[in-house]
Amino acid sequence: MKAVILAGGLGTRLLPLTETTPKPLVPLQNKPVMEYSIELLKKHGITEIIVTICYLSEKIKNYFGDGSKWGVHITYVEEIEPLGTAGCVKFAKIFLEDTFLVISGDALTDFNLQKGIDFHEKHEALMTIFMAKTKYPTYYGIMKVNADGEIIAFKEKPKSNEVFSNIVNTGIYVVNPKIFSYFPNKEAIDFSKDILPILLQNGSKIIGYLAEGYWIDIGNHAQYEQAKEDLKQNKVSVIENEGQMFSTRLWKMIMKKKQKKKEIK
Repeated sequence: MKAVILAGGLGTRLLPLTETTPKPLVPLQNKPVMEYSIELLKKHGITEIIVTICYLSEKIKNYFGDGSKWGVHITYVEEIEPLGTAGCVKFAKIFLEDTFLVISGDALTDFNLQKGIDFHEKHEALMTIFMAKTKYPTYYGIMKVNADGEIIAFKEKPKSNEVFSNIVNTGIYVVNPKIFSYFPNKEAIDFSKDILPILLQNGSKIIGYLAEGYWIDIGNHAQYEQAKEDLKQNKVSVIENEGQMFSTRLWKMIMKKKQKKKEIK
């Protein structure tokens, strides 16, 4: 099985960290956040990886190269401008002839990916969504499943009076390539905003897999700090190694630049 890592976002909510650093390279302990995703894929035997890139793409390519240092093979698909979570996958579909997995390059998780893949195959679904319980449902896309595990209701970033569930979409998907036939004829497409409503309307079989383990979307500074603290407290099961130890230097550069800006003000 191949995996697609989404790594093309601008990361504007993490400024100034992302001013000169792409979001997937933002440091968590001794390595960039996307490295944890690569290691998780490798742990579950997924070594063929397509990485969709856009913002500061050369820095991502320079760091990860062909992936051989991690025991994987990376193919890069570069967007001229951001195409959305589904649009960039569509852009890479030439490499996706069989069932594949989609995961974010800026989230931290220790989910058992193989269990979700097995769940997908058992149910013969068009798409399986890794779900998680959260205390903050308004931050994400919430969903409801029936007794067979099929998603029957979905609401992206609901208002507080619209919340009907604390189970959310983690942005990790197992996908049958037949899904591309449902993609609208436009470039910028999002899984949550565009594809899921189309699939639900057409009665397609979308399965929700409630995963066990740790997951956090590093979308803003509060979540970033939380991820760092959780790693320190060993709340996340990750592969411990020295990485390439670039993050200490990167962090010093970021903080030095931030300090200079304060002095100028």
